[in-house]
Amino acid sequence: MSDSAISVATDFVHAINRQNVDSLASLMTTDHRFTDSLGNTVESREAMRSGWAGYFGMVPDYSLAIEETYAEGPVVVLIGMAQGTYKGKAGPATDNRWKAPIAIRARIEDGFVAEWRVYADNEPIRALMRRS
Repeated sequence: MSDSAISVATDFVHAINRQNVDSLASLMTTDHRFTDSLGNTVESREAMRSGWAGYFGMVPDYSLAIEETYAEGPVVVLIGMAQGTYKGKAGPATDNRWKAPIAIRARIEDGFVAEWRVYADNEPIRALMRRS
């Protein structure tokens, strides 16, 4: 299961890096659960379809650079960097670019992402949001 779980989690990362909401949704279980680094949870594929679309509207070039991947059965842990450009009120600007360490815990069920839990320092983007 670990190799296929890694493959599904990697496909999810690729969909994120392409900002492809339809591909992300196609990889989620219907009862998908997303938890951000503050512990906020969103449940359901359709709610997260909207969530990802909104986030990509705010950070249109959001991407993940995964450096390490570990798996144990259906659980995959990804470690790397998240980065993007905060759109702000005036649109993306070079000084709105941010980068931060990230860890993700994904739980895969029957070839779909059932849970995507993010552990990240979001202070870089929060500072840009406060400034805008």
